[in-house]
Amino acid sequence: MTTFTIGDTDFLLDGQPHRILSGAIHYFRVHPDRWADRIRKARLMGLNTIETYVAWNAHEPVRGQWDVAGANDLGRFLDLIAAEGMHAIVRPGPYICAEWHNGGLPVWLTAMEGVALRRSDPTYLGELERYLRRVYEIVAPRQIDRGGPVVLVQIENEYGAYGDDKDYLRELVRITRDAGISVPLTTVDQPQPQMLRDGSLPELHRTASFGSHATERLATLRAHQSTGPLMCSEFWDGWFDWWGGVHHTTSARDAAAELDTLLAAGASVNLYMFHGGTNFGLTNGANDKGRYLPLVTSYDYDAPLDEAGDPTEKYYALRDVIAQYAPVPDELPDSAGPAPTPAAVFTAAAPLLRTLPDLLGTADEPPTLDALGLASGLVLYSAALPEAGVFEVDEVRDQAWVLVDGVRVGSLSRTRHERALVVPAGARIDVLVEEQGRVNYDHRLGEPKGLIGAPRLNGRALTGWTATPIELEAAAAASLTDLPGDGTPIAGPVVVRGSFTLDAQADLFVDTDVWGKGFAFVNGFLLGRYWSNGPQHTLFVPGPVTRAGRNDLTVIELEQLLTDRARFAPGLLLGPGEE
Repeated sequence: MTTFTIGDTDFLLDGQPHRILSGAIHYFRVHPDRWADRIRKARLMGLNTIETYVAWNAHEPVRGQWDVAGANDLGRFLDLIAAEGMHAIVRPGPYICAEWHNGGLPVWLTAMEGVALRRSDPTYLGELERYLRRVYEIVAPRQIDRGGPVVLVQIENEYGAYGDDKDYLRELVRITRDAGISVPLTTVDQPQPQMLRDGSLPELHRTASFGSHATERLATLRAHQSTGPLMCSEFWDGWFDWWGGVHHTTSARDAAAELDTLLAAGASVNLYMFHGGTNFGLTNGANDKGRYLPLVTSYDYDAPLDEAGDPTEKYYALRDVIAQYAPVPDELPDSAGPAPTPAAVFTAAAPLLRTLPDLLGTADEPPTLDALGLASGLVLYSAALPEAGVFEVDEVRDQAWVLVDGVRVGSLSRTRHERALVVPAGARIDVLVEEQGRVNYDHRLGEPKGLIGAPRLNGRALTGWTATPIELEAAAAASLTDLPGDGTPIAGPVVVRGSFTLDAQADLFVDTDVWGKGFAFVNGFLLGRYWSNGPQHTLFVPGPVTRAGRNDLTVIELEQLLTDRARFAPGLLLGPGEE
């Protein structure tokens, strides 16, 4: 039986000192047919371990409906790590942050009346115990002392930045041990004294998260973890992007220098990220520190392996550093050449609002997405309009387009702190609201989405609202009518469809530069959101969702398409970089 333990100064593999050289790959951000490729490229860089979060809301989007198939097959992901001869670190949360929708917590959970998140609340603890036991049914038999790859399991996630409920942490440990997890348990916090004190327990091994000033950060960690190995379990080698910002990049040279400092100090490390992947579908998170900033679809992260799985300059710079401290395979990974750029024309369309089912019953106030059971996406709110004037809401979460008698008259943006606009006279007002990404940290976890509060017209309550959730997959599959195909712009909100031809399956990059704002599907697979606001101007299409011959491209455009042509780029267009 292989053992993995924590010694006085080192991790011990079968009793011998062992350094963890890990890289983060989130299985839920990578097409499952590409898992083996990404894991192998990690090994070729000299890594010996793969780390992953587990996203509760990916596995249980609907309460009681547990999903471990396809992209959620955590067991298969861990088995592929083992097949590559590598170890695994599992971080099941239940809160993960990760720039992921709602920090990984299901919307049905955060919408529960009176639930207190991330603390010793009976309702919360009851639900998370069910979740953790299901995860550990997968993880426990794959621990290293049972012939599997898992060497560490993390308790919670940067909890010291959120709370200090030690009873809550102890309950997580109890559940974890009772479910058969025998490998060492860790916590991670930013290396600040208060966070390191609040976020852990004496029986848990503290690790730190940082991307610079390694010597200083390790000293702070050592002051609060007096024995055992030092570990930076989130070495930030890049950063994430948000709509309206820049594409964040970090110097390969600087990242290599910090990694060298870490390894020279004898520390273990987990690169966050080794390969970021993609926020497919509607899974991106958001930040709000006074200004709401939804995150982009790409989670490229300026990582050593880019969004499409190709090695970057940073890959080779970090590989060279690792080679000074550990054996590195002679083999180098292949880089894909330029992707195909097939021609595509949108040949059919239908106004989005005509694809919807009958409206639901009326209410004095518009119900939130949460009340409608919708985790993300679009809702159409409609009411009779008695007069012209100033239409106002308490808050829009997160973006709204206002129409009077089917004609757009303006928009409201949470990011721009907009809450009111003038509307002309008409019979009906429609407000199309997009949830752009749920905040993934702190007290805004689980906040309601939609039109918040009672809308007013000229200062008086406007009542009698209907609310229609828009299922994007259903809208994308709706019957459409032919377009002339003459290259003219197409006004939204609209559903458009076209096709393109491939000789064989291939990774692709949809060029969204001349589109407005919306969602794109290839062969029914929701790639994610696009927005002319940038910085991202391509949507990554994993090769396994394409096919030889005809492929369908469907777009739900909320603003306008400047042309009825669809373009593909030969590679990633993630926007201008900023170090």
